[in-house]
Amino acid sequence: MKYVAEDIFVKAGLKQVHGAFPGLPEDVAIDSRKVVHGTAFVALKGTVTDGHKYISTAIDKGSQYIICENLPDTFTNGICYIQVANSAIAAGELAAAIYDYPSENITVVGVTGTNGKTTIATLLHSIFTKMGYKCGLISTICIKTGSVETPATHTTPDAISLQQTLAHMVEENCSFCFMEISSHAIDQQRIAGLSLAGAVFTNLTHDHLDYHKTFAAYRDAKKQLFDNLPDTAFALTNIDDKNGNIMLQNTKAKKITYGLQGMADYKTRILENSFSGLHMMIDGAEIWSRLTGKFNALNITAVYGTAILLGQEKEETLIALSEVTTVEGRFDLIHGDNGVNAIVDYAHTPDALKNVITTINSIREGRGQLITVAGAGGDRDTSKRPEMGAIAASLSNRVILTSDNPRTEDPEKILDMIMAGVAITDRKKVLRITNRKEAIRTACALAQQGDIVLVAGKGHEKYQEINGIRHPFDDKAILREILITENNR
Repeated sequence: MKYVAEDIFVKAGLKQVHGAFPGLPEDVAIDSRKVVHGTAFVALKGTVTDGHKYISTAIDKGSQYIICENLPDTFTNGICYIQVANSAIAAGELAAAIYDYPSENITVVGVTGTNGKTTIATLLHSIFTKMGYKCGLISTICIKTGSVETPATHTTPDAISLQQTLAHMVEENCSFCFMEISSHAIDQQRIAGLSLAGAVFTNLTHDHLDYHKTFAAYRDAKKQLFDNLPDTAFALTNIDDKNGNIMLQNTKAKKITYGLQGMADYKTRILENSFSGLHMMIDGAEIWSRLTGKFNALNITAVYGTAILLGQEKEETLIALSEVTTVEGRFDLIHGDNGVNAIVDYAHTPDALKNVITTINSIREGRGQLITVAGAGGDRDTSKRPEMGAIAASLSNRVILTSDNPRTEDPEKILDMIMAGVAITDRKKVLRITNRKEAIRTACALAQQGDIVLVAGKGHEKYQEINGIRHPFDDKAILREILITENNR
């Protein structure tokens, strides 16, 4: 009892223990439906429901002890009730103990920021695998343990699932795990109990204000990750972003910077940027990468810096980086048989959309025009919608506004909000086609040889969520069908 109560629950703000503590549980759950005999139930106050409502259900299913923030009015004999100030922290700390602190037995690096998290984490997994290590990956797209891949449901799993996943990676003898860490996960304490060898900051732009309410709160959630790093870890930050230094203000970790513009520990200069890739100078050495764009130059530099900080050789790292390919749904290029090229990109924030369009415009040749297909997700930050409309319309030759994942919102009202940001002078080049497949088809029909069709917003996703139902939908598959298959009929 002393080990569990004092070393685990004290971190979660232990208030009192009511009843005899039966020892370390066999498992822990935050979902009462997953409780069996020997499972500790943690009552979380979630955004949708309050786990305290299901305490009696968990007891009926065999839980011998309950971790909660508010004690029930009556107690059941034989049950241990542990009251804490923060149930979410308790869930993570308890799960870490049950699974034998897996993050202390594998080198874990977290990547946070608005854009670039998936690319950096995936590239790190790729190059370390190429360099002979067995690695784990936790990303928006998938979870990988070595070569075994499963789809991801969240950018960062819940605290218990995270510890389970890391424990599995340790069992499979993985040396490294590279993971995305979202602002939601940090704020909701989903990374409680996690030991990090280092953290990477990419950038901070307009996103998730539906959840965080203010940009300052969003920034501070990211900063919390770095504030909590130990002095044995490294903090690698993008010095070109004005929030980069803010992330380092209170960290005890080793402070390292990367960038294209300012004075950085890992400095990159772009020599050539084309659709076939990037020619760069990184840390004084030349490298050719198959990735495209300034934003990817920064991503590659972050990957390089992380590898060096993890003890890898410079030359071997650069060779591995030169061999990696585009991450699915991130500036994903499709060559059409009719001379029309298409790009699928996950850009779903104003800054990401601006970055991808600016990159395309900087390298497209001749008279080729850019036709952008874009929308905005429902039940999410509404304030970014007009801004995305303004960016798409001002920087593209033609724009087709369409549905993204409308979720429970009326798609037409979402398009109204996007359209509100389009300048009057740009409205003549904007079409509205709510049906996403028809919007993509129309963009391809409008495109002539040498033109580029950008389909933004969904990237790697293989579904479209409408009224709580996920319908099969794949931007890349639709583009291939139109630009390749149909042209060969």
